[in-house]
Amino acid sequence: MASTAQLQSPQTLISKINSPLSSTFPTNKPKSINLNILYSLPSNKTFLRVESSSTANYNEVVVHDEEMDKIRRLQNGSDVRGVALQGEKGRTVDLTPPAVEAIAESFGEWVVEKLEKETKNGGKVENVRVSLGRDPRISGSALSVAVFAGLSRAGCLAFDMGLATTPACFMSTLLPPFQYDASIMMTASHLPYTRNGLKFFTKNGGLTSPDVEEICDRAARKYANRLAKVSTALKTSPQRVDFMSTYAKHLRDIIKERVNHPLHYETPLEGFQIIVNAGNGSGGFFTYDVLDKLGADTFGSLHLNPDGMFPNHIPNPEDKTAMALTRAAVLQNKADLGIVFDTDVDRSGVVDSAGNPINGDKLIALMSAIVLKEHPGTTIVTDARTSMALTRFITSKGGQHCLYRVGYRNVIDKGAQLNKDGIETHLMMETSGHGALKENYFLDDGAYMVVKIIIEMVRMKLEGSSEGIGSLIKDLEEPFESAELRMNVISEPRFAKAKAVEAIETFRTYIEQGQLPGWELDFCGECWVSEGCLVDTNDNPAAIDAHMYRAKVSDEENEEFGWIHVRQSIHNPNIAVNLQSNKPGGCQLMSRVLRDKFLLASGMDRVLDISQIDKFASTGNI
Repeated sequence: MASTAQLQSPQTLISKINSPLSSTFPTNKPKSINLNILYSLPSNKTFLRVESSSTANYNEVVVHDEEMDKIRRLQNGSDVRGVALQGEKGRTVDLTPPAVEAIAESFGEWVVEKLEKETKNGGKVENVRVSLGRDPRISGSALSVAVFAGLSRAGCLAFDMGLATTPACFMSTLLPPFQYDASIMMTASHLPYTRNGLKFFTKNGGLTSPDVEEICDRAARKYANRLAKVSTALKTSPQRVDFMSTYAKHLRDIIKERVNHPLHYETPLEGFQIIVNAGNGSGGFFTYDVLDKLGADTFGSLHLNPDGMFPNHIPNPEDKTAMALTRAAVLQNKADLGIVFDTDVDRSGVVDSAGNPINGDKLIALMSAIVLKEHPGTTIVTDARTSMALTRFITSKGGQHCLYRVGYRNVIDKGAQLNKDGIETHLMMETSGHGALKENYFLDDGAYMVVKIIIEMVRMKLEGSSEGIGSLIKDLEEPFESAELRMNVISEPRFAKAKAVEAIETFRTYIEQGQLPGWELDFCGECWVSEGCLVDTNDNPAAIDAHMYRAKVSDEENEEFGWIHVRQSIHNPNIAVNLQSNKPGGCQLMSRVLRDKFLLASGMDRVLDISQIDKFASTGNI
């Protein structure tokens, strides 16, 4: 259902036509117009059909809120992301200082209103304090000015944390003496240097997709009405603060207290060599302000200096180059552990002492093994792309496995909801490396994940084990084969979401009608694939930010040999297709069926670019 911001009165819309800001309308307007139709489409865009009574041929559908849509399209689930610098072929700069200012101002207003509602008498609140951290992207300085301007417009006091991490921004709302009312992290995670974005936090955690949608809707109206340069005159200048030292000490204290080393409490990492690959992002602090101060040998660490151009490789634990370089450094230095952080350190991956990369399902398995030692029988939530082998691993360790929607915020929020419902859930992880623990405020903190692994590594040695942390997942089976393919939506950006939803819903219909023999919508326990996801069965299911379905695939003998997961991308106008099989050639076979019996048969090949699917189905190569 469209919001009140989208469904407006005819009088309001007519006034927009006559407004000089409505650049989407022709300047040679007819002398008289009739408001013919006002309606809302699935793409959440409101359209106005204008018909002329003059002899000129003027009968077309135009978008009255094009400028507003520019801001709304910056929302990516629970984040804001966009192109901040020129340099991407086919992409224009859309995350501009005026856009960022409007979004920051709207966030500030949103925070103030929430705090006012929480006061006993609903009175005014003053001196609302908001911190800002950022990764080293070269667009960060200019966009920071816009954030401070927006917060100032909203009447908030701004605090500049400088180079920081996403988890640190959230912790700045909790750790004394800072304890800000809210925080913003400026980052685009692992995306290219041309991109940037915003993540939002209050003391209750990260904002949800509906929260960010509300903020972007408010910002869209400001932006469309203003269309002016960013303000430079601030009511109050931002105050520069050093929070990262406090956050690093917080992590050091956790390691010291939980290891409780019998010989050297203050330096429990003596005798361990740990290599960090920060990828020129924000993670270098973990080396010199956490590991070094705890006595670890960090010689051989890589790319610790912040560089917003990311000259060596993408800061991403899923990146093959990042993992390969870290593996080589671990083996060359005979280190005990290698660590790979993404740009803003809300994700991580590791390399064990034998040089084995541990990310994706392996990282989930490792964290599951550690958490299940501490909390036997706990439920572990993951996204629906994890392997059937991971489910067997978790259940063999005595845990329960809940598969849920793709999207780290979805996975974390599902875990938080299960705990509220009385189902003990201590770990929530997505295959991308986002992982959160109940004990750590349900915060996806890549540094905290590594802290847990380091503590377990030291404990194992103190207990007399000569095996590394990789031994904890030696029973994990690996899928025989897997693949990820993409289908770009053939559409203007503003229509892409609606077309992707249409394609994915058609996929669901084809399966339900039996047009793909052996394919069945997947389910997990009390969750069933419905409304585009492995969805909650409670009375108030969470809002869907991206449509997706997972189907299990069986052969003619009704023996299950794999699954396929089709989902709408939150960040880009495309559909991702994940396949996994325990039989040789299974992924190629499923892609062939997808192409021939669904995409071509349904005509969706006219809506989607199926070239990747076609190539893989024909050759087995991506």
